[in-house]
Parts: sequence; structure tokens; C-alpha cells
Amino acid sequence: MWIIVGIAIAVGVAVGVVTLWLSAKTAPVAGSAAPDFTLSSQEGKQVSLKDYRGKWVVLYFYPKDFTSGCTREAHNFQRDQEEYARRNAVILGVSVDSAESHQKFCAKEGLNFKLLADTSHEVSKQYGSLMNFGIAQISARHTFLIDPQGKIARSYMSVNPSRHSSQMLAAIEGLEKQASVRL
Repeated sequence: MWIIVGIAIAVGVAVGVVTLWLSAKTAPVAGSAAPDFTLSSQEGKQVSLKDYRGKWVVLYFYPKDFTSGCTREAHNFQRDQEEYARRNAVILGVSVDSAESHQKFCAKEGLNFKLLADTSHEVSKQYGSLMNFGIAQISARHTFLIDPQGKIARSYMSVNPSRHSSQMLAAIEGLEKQASVRL
């Protein structure tokens, strides 16, 4: 009996490790081209990363609509929309929730930037931001700052939702200063 239990546990652990390994993908690194994608927004429209060439893009992945950390992070991005516009930057939020869930979340929380539905999990995986949460997969709280030429300028694999918007604005400002010094 104990041998069967031991074998079952060993098989379960092996399946879990293989699943994690297969779902994990390395995140794109600074200086590399940002992987392009097209996803549906909360408005039901198709949005492609290439549509934002010439702008800074804060591409942030988050676990779930209507959760406390995700709501706080979204509110801060919303609060700072004027500053992003002044810096020629846009916010694109991505989770594995549906476009309908995003629509309800935006309506309830007063959000007017794009939230994108990665229901196939492919974009989250492409950006190394898909994680297993029990038997479900969700987007990890990661952010990629993409420069106006479409390259990854910075990646953030550990994010504090309360300070993240301010951190992104400071990063854009710092990178713009660096670029102007080089000219």
C-alpha cells in the first residue's frame, strides 16, 4: 500500500515539475525586440503592439481582475494617465481574463486604458509571465517597458503594485535623459 502511495506522489511531483518546465519561457531581455502580439481589448477591438511604435509602452502583466493588488496597480496607472500622455507613453495591461471580465473591471474601477485578454495564454508565455497557480494558469505580475523603437528597455520581474506606476514614470524620464545626453 505504501509503495503505491509513494509511486503516486513521485508521479505527481514529476508531472508538476514537467508542467512547470513546459509552461515556463524565458522573458525577453533588455535590448531585444519586444515580441509582437494581437489581443482583444475590453472594448472587443483587436490591439497589436506594433500599433504603438513611436511611443513608450508600459506592458504590464497582472494576475486577475477585481483582486486587491491588481486593482491598486490599475488605479495608480489610471491616476497617472496625464503624465504618461505627456511622456508619449501608453499603458497596456494583460491578463488571462476574458475581454468581458476586463470590460466589467474597467467599468467598475473607472479605467480608460487598454486591458488585453490573453485567454490563450500565449502572450503571457511569450513574455515569460505565465505561472501555475494550483491547477490554473495566470499571468505573473511582470512589466516590460518598451521603447519607441519597439525594443525592451527594461523588465521588472518583481513589482510592488502600490509604487509601480511612479516607478515606470521615473524609468521613462531617466531613459529619455540618457538618450538626450547621447545626442
